[in-house]
Amino acid sequence: MKSTGIVRKIDELGRIVIPMELRRTMSIKEGDALEIYTENSDIIFRKYTPGCNCCGETQELKEINGVRLCKKCVEKFK
Repeated sequence: MKSTGIVRKIDELGRIVIPMELRRTMSIKEGDALEIYTENSDIIFRKYTPGCNCCGETQELKEINGVRLCKKCVEKFK
């Protein structure tokens, strides 16, 4: 993990601001979803990319009855 040297305080509602230069660098736009992970005492934010509900694949997804599936998994379930 690489340190950015940026420090932000949490406000009274529990929010933090991700600095504009970091959002630009990471291609994070207003409205983008971020996943939150924990690892030991670290909190990790990752840009959320929806994937296949079975295998996690992110290419060629189809939504069937509210479930995202990739081409391979659709074929498996046929």
